[in-house]
Amino acid sequence: MTDFRRVIIESPFRAPSKRLARTNVNYAIAAMRDSIKRSEAPFLSHMLYPGALDDNITIERLLGIDLGYAWWPAAEAICFYCDLGWSSGMLDAKMRAKTQGMNTEERYLAKDHNQNR
Repeated sequence: MTDFRRVIIESPFRAPSKRLARTNVNYAIAAMRDSIKRSEAPFLSHMLYPGALDDNITIERLLGIDLGYAWWPAAEAICFYCDLGWSSGMLDAKMRAKTQGMNTEERYLAKDHNQNR
């Protein structure tokens, strides 16, 4: 059995249109696939909890965010996938990770972005 590195994946989720929402979901799936290829066991709370909670109801959205943060102590790193930019939720997570002393990584899926870094 392989030892997988446990990581939290942060990527944009909430969107003003159905088209952008699909883009964000597809991107999150690609980020998860990238993480798995790195021998990681990724957790994406923003892909899990909106299926059970209504992201348009503030109290349920905040509950989903808190449930995601409950998993952070089990993670070895918080990985931010940034090709689509930084959402307000990602920025909040980055600040939280910094104040908690969590390991963070910024990642990009676009090959041309990686070559320009």
